[in-house]
Amino acid sequence: MSEEIIKSDHDKSIPVRFKPRARLLLQLGDQLIKNESIALVELVKNSYDADANIVNIYMEDVENPEKGVIIIEDDGYGMSANTVENVWLEPGSDFKTQKIQALEVSPKYNRLPIGEKGIGRFGVHKLGNIIEMTTKTKTSKEVFVRIDWTKFNNYKYLEDVPITILEREIPKIFKNGKTGTNILISDLRKTWERGIAREVKRSITALASPFDVNDSFKPSFDIVDKPGWFEGLLKWEDVKDYSLFRFKITISGNKINKFLYEFTPWESMTKLNYRKITEKDSLIETFKILKYSEGENEGEKIDLKNYKIGTITFEGYIFDQDPFILKMGVADKIGFKKYLKMNGGVKVFRDKLRVYDYGEPENDWLELDYRRFQQPAKRVSNNILLSAVSINRKDSADLIEKTNREGFVENDAYEAFKGAILHSLNIVETLRYQDKIKLREKYGPTPKSSPVMSTLGEAKKYANDKVKPDYVKDQIIKYFDKIESDYKTISDNLLKAAGAGLSMSVVVHEVEKIIYEVEKVLKEEKGSKRVLKLIEHLSSLIDGYAEIIRKSSQTSENLVLIVDQAIFNTEYRLNSHKINIVKNYKNFKGRSKIKIAKNLLIGTLMNVIDNAIYWLDQRGFKAKENKEEFTKKLFIDINEETNFLNLIIADNGTGFEIGTDDITEPFVSAKPGGMGLGLHIANEIMEAQKGKLIFPELGDYEIPEEFQSGATLVLSFKK
Repeated sequence: MSEEIIKSDHDKSIPVRFKPRARLLLQLGDQLIKNESIALVELVKNSYDADANIVNIYMEDVENPEKGVIIIEDDGYGMSANTVENVWLEPGSDFKTQKIQALEVSPKYNRLPIGEKGIGRFGVHKLGNIIEMTTKTKTSKEVFVRIDWTKFNNYKYLEDVPITILEREIPKIFKNGKTGTNILISDLRKTWERGIAREVKRSITALASPFDVNDSFKPSFDIVDKPGWFEGLLKWEDVKDYSLFRFKITISGNKINKFLYEFTPWESMTKLNYRKITEKDSLIETFKILKYSEGENEGEKIDLKNYKIGTITFEGYIFDQDPFILKMGVADKIGFKKYLKMNGGVKVFRDKLRVYDYGEPENDWLELDYRRFQQPAKRVSNNILLSAVSINRKDSADLIEKTNREGFVENDAYEAFKGAILHSLNIVETLRYQDKIKLREKYGPTPKSSPVMSTLGEAKKYANDKVKPDYVKDQIIKYFDKIESDYKTISDNLLKAAGAGLSMSVVVHEVEKIIYEVEKVLKEEKGSKRVLKLIEHLSSLIDGYAEIIRKSSQTSENLVLIVDQAIFNTEYRLNSHKINIVKNYKNFKGRSKIKIAKNLLIGTLMNVIDNAIYWLDQRGFKAKENKEEFTKKLFIDINEETNFLNLIIADNGTGFEIGTDDITEPFVSAKPGGMGLGLHIANEIMEAQKGKLIFPELGDYEIPEEFQSGATLVLSFKK
């Protein structure tokens, strides 16, 4: 479309312009600034941009809106009359934006402006109807301006509202060469109560990062005539020492550069030891390359260099709210839990100053609580995590703050930023869960192996020792035996369901691949023997998966044929991932018959193979990055002992990234987003079949040298 309006000789041109209404500023304050805390934070951020070291916020008579006042005073470089007129009184001014684009820092503390929209200051209308601002620079006179917001409704257009700026020959507030800005707000818009005041106190305190102390900027907040309103408020220093897990991660480009994780048991936990993991650990080395761990981009690599984001520092403290843990060291349990509820989560700081509203109770921007719901034992939720993400203003131009102060615009840069944090958190959660198991084992309510059976056993023993007469005791124990029997039945059914459920994603994956191949062949060849073979394969594959969900009774089965079936079921995945299988088990000459639930064993082997595929891929990625030659291989053999028949499965991948003592616990997984149930279910199935799952030491079994640095496990069946 042409930029010029096409008109005839008879058309009349009427020049017009936008005419903002006077009430526009009132609407900006009301609708873009959602509460009193944000309104005050916006004013404090202006003080930061003005190179202030100290910002004092104090109130008086706030229970009486007519008499109450709110005062914000800083020691920044102040404003001249010209700046007040042409910047401060100009909505949407680009004064700060130009400084950011030119990387023009403040003279004293070398700060780039945090604000850039030019409207945050109008949030002051949220607090009161009258504002009186006094400001002074080093070289200009003290400037005073008074605005009565109630009079804006008396005027139609913004330009019609009369505003007078007063230049004082003799300063009234900033004397003896002092500079800064003082804002006095009166005719308050609401009655302040203790709860609101405490919430504002929390917001002002949380404005600066507790992890990176900023001595050059110290905001404070107090209510002169209500000193008791803030009594009992826990501080960061009071809470952080109750943490049990700590981490600090530095991220840039496409990888994790620095990594520190610490398990820090309290002094009262004498049965546990301090643990420290750094970027040199094999697990961190394997997962240092950033990838999306969830969502539509899951599995894709992340490179922050594609955006203006800069280096990210992610650090935090993780707590445990289990009553058995809290009783070992937390005196004020109610206050502790309340603090975590109000302050927990992941906050974002830019140049050490808070970006709202990340980390607020209503903004679960990383969906931590949802993730916790999906995997309650492994994942962390907002109410057990105090953490911060820190970025640099100069390098993070692609992270653009929303006008309504509710975080960043959700563009591609933001998705990469969020993905990098979740990738790192996944690793922390894996490490923390290993230590959490030990914590529960030593100080939890019941033994870790079978809490329900353990409790039933204790109850039966108590009844046997304490209950009289005998006929009552016998009746109670009879009911306990019934409960125990029913519990075992339910557990067995759930075990079978879990084995089938874990295989369903593989089913879909396999069937999709074959159907895709069928469609391709049909189009290209218009029907052939290959089509028939693919259809036959699909039919056989479905039959193979059907075995998994059939009734799991024990029958005499040939172990070699079961391994063949499991490999057949995963054949397309193994081929598509270019994995060579060394089938040494085919050379076994002994008796390979075992009594086993065939369907459960096939499901177990498929889970083991699925794990091997993933970790072989990780080893392949690392080899490619280091420009090394690498062929992915899986070794399967059968070994016979006096009482056991052993199925040995080894790969030449990364090896176990988690200690084998922990790896069969439910929800323990080094995979980002992994459920951590595969090996747990494999272990439970082997125990149920009177066998055992073994993680052998080097030399326990004979395997080729090229597999000795990978992962090896043995399914040992009783003859």
